[in-house]
Amino acid sequence: MNCPESRRIQTYLDGETVDIDATEQHLASCRDCAELRDQLLGLRAGIHAEADYYRADAVLRGRISAALDREDHKRLSFGMFSRQFWAGTAGGALATVCAGLLAAFLFLPPLSDQLTDDVLTAHLRSLMPGHLVDVASGNHHTVKPWFAGRTDVSPPVAEFTREGYTLIGGRTDIVDGRRAAVTIYRHGAHIINVFAWPADDKRLPSVVSRNGYHLVFWKSGNVAFCAASDTALDELLALTRLLNAMATPDSRE
Repeated sequence: MNCPESRRIQTYLDGETVDIDATEQHLASCRDCAELRDQLLGLRAGIHAEADYYRADAVLRGRISAALDREDHKRLSFGMFSRQFWAGTAGGALATVCAGLLAAFLFLPPLSDQLTDDVLTAHLRSLMPGHLVDVASGNHHTVKPWFAGRTDVSPPVAEFTREGYTLIGGRTDIVDGRRAAVTIYRHGAHIINVFAWPADDKRLPSVVSRNGYHLVFWKSGNVAFCAASDTALDELLALTRLLNAMATPDSRE
């Protein structure tokens, strides 16, 4: 492997590449990197299919993830307001502007660590044998009506098989103390849970990544969503774009 761009392929497959379009254009023209990508994808698929998995208890994993979220939030909140920062901006109008920004930041409602904890724990729990689906079907005409009366929202349910996301069913779960509808897709060797629950005035995180898992949050109408998986982040975002392209989901039932 002599191509100097080959080091980017692993980060691309892990969803960590910033310039995705440039990498994909390079893959289309570089045979060596394309072969490396196929080898890595084959290795990943083999590991997922054949390797034995030994996971910590879902509750313990959730607690660890929540603690990591809190540490990251502390660094984000206070890192820019360190002693060195104030020493460099203590005078004149700039200090006034910075003080105003700090005041505005402090009065914003905090991000919900508990929400991230709820979703990640529910996702991990679903991966245990017998916990993934309550209604197993690849037909949206079967899955969508099944949620009626069982959850607090009627989520969008669609089949994206051509795009590489296979609908495999649905289930109910609890997110933020509400009855959530969960639509489940399979993407290659990866499971994607799409949670939907009634939205409120809480700020949602945008994208959270912990221990190889990605959570993408968004709102549509009066419904809050989170797609969770260990698939590459760009592949998870592609599914969220497909869901967002659908009609606005039904309101609370």
